[in-house]
Amino acid sequence: QVQLVESGGGLVQAGGSLRLSCAASGTIFSINTMGWYRQAPGKLRELVATITSTGSTNYADSVKGRFTIARDNAKNTVYLQMNSLKPEDTAIYYCRLRYGLRDYWGQGTQVTVSS
Repeated sequence: QVQLVESGGGLVQAGGSLRLSCAASGTIFSINTMGWYRQAPGKLRELVATITSTGSTNYADSVKGRFTIARDNAKNTVYLQMNSLKPEDTAIYYCRLRYGLRDYWGQGTQVTVSS
C-alpha cells in the first residue's frame, strides 16, 4: 500500500515563502508522476504543478515564476517551493502520485496567506 505524507504548510504573510514536502512510502514503480494540487473553500481541486520521474515539469499559469516543483527519486519525495505568496494561494494542498492506473493522494496540508 502506498502512503503519501505532506508537511510544510502553515500561515504566512503575503509576499512570503513556504516549502511543502511529500514523502511517498510503499511499493512504488520507479516511472511515475508526482504533483501538487490545491483546493480552496468553495472551489474545485486544481493542478498546481507536476513532475515526472525524469524531471519534466508542468505548472498552472497562476503559479508560474513563483512556485518550483522538485523531487528526490531516491527518497520518493516531492517538494514545492512557494515564493511571493498571495492571499489567493490560500488552500489545502494535496500531493498526488500516479503510475499506470494507480492514483494516490495525500491527506492535504493547509496553506494560509494573510494580506
